[in-house]
Amino acid sequence: MKNQAVAVALLAVMSASFINTALADKLDDIIDSGKLRCAVTLDFPPMGSRDEKNNPVGFDVDYCNDLAKVLGVTAEVVETPFPDRIPALVSGRADVIVASTSDTLERAKTVAMTIPYFAFQMVVLTRDDAGINGYDDLKGKDVGNTSGTFEAIALEKDQKKWGSGSFRAYQTQNDTILAVAQGHIKASVVTNTVAAASIKSGKYKGLKIAGNAPYTIDYVSLAAKRNEYGLIHYLNLFVNQQVRSGRYAELYEKWVGGKPVDLTVPGVYY
Repeated sequence: MKNQAVAVALLAVMSASFINTALADKLDDIIDSGKLRCAVTLDFPPMGSRDEKNNPVGFDVDYCNDLAKVLGVTAEVVETPFPDRIPALVSGRADVIVASTSDTLERAKTVAMTIPYFAFQMVVLTRDDAGINGYDDLKGKDVGNTSGTFEAIALEKDQKKWGSGSFRAYQTQNDTILAVAQGHIKASVVTNTVAAASIKSGKYKGLKIAGNAPYTIDYVSLAAKRNEYGLIHYLNLFVNQQVRSGRYAELYEKWVGGKPVDLTVPGVYY
């Protein structure tokens, strides 16, 4: 009888331990570790870049810092080029992606995407002497973009449809802009934020914006591993609170300027 009671007690302890393990979530791991590792792209100003002291700065950097603050942990920026965002998360090098990641259905097969935390308008970036005054002028021209981005996928698709000219993929946003500035390609399609920041920087001579690209608004999300439901729910609530507290508008004014882009799709509850 005594042995049976001991066995029952041991089973109860083991069951409780199993339940606690089963309920453990990445959110708990982050809080317990005291550190939040954010995958951030730092060649995409004003969302992410480095200042004159080589410190990470930008909208996404501030967003990561805000998230770490409410979690009560220290933020760590993991510099991540666009093509490496999802691999960094899946491999465990980062806890969340805060890197202007478009919420495509293809990406959602691999990682969990939150509700949008930012949105971009796409524009044509070209040179004054390229003879391009709008998106239709890209037909038959050599164009290019940053591999893996929303705008690269859309531009390459159109280039193939046009049947002439060429499309070149670049590893980083800086490489893409430099290719336009140096004449390796006639134009690219970038976000309104990147185009304005590139021209304002003065590093690239003769660049201009040649109107909007006929793409949908690019809604971007935070991302976590697909099975981390507690963390995903927390991130969604965090995005909601950033907007309703006015922090989204504050960061938008700081890094972009003007009225923030609406993060909801008309007629759709998201």
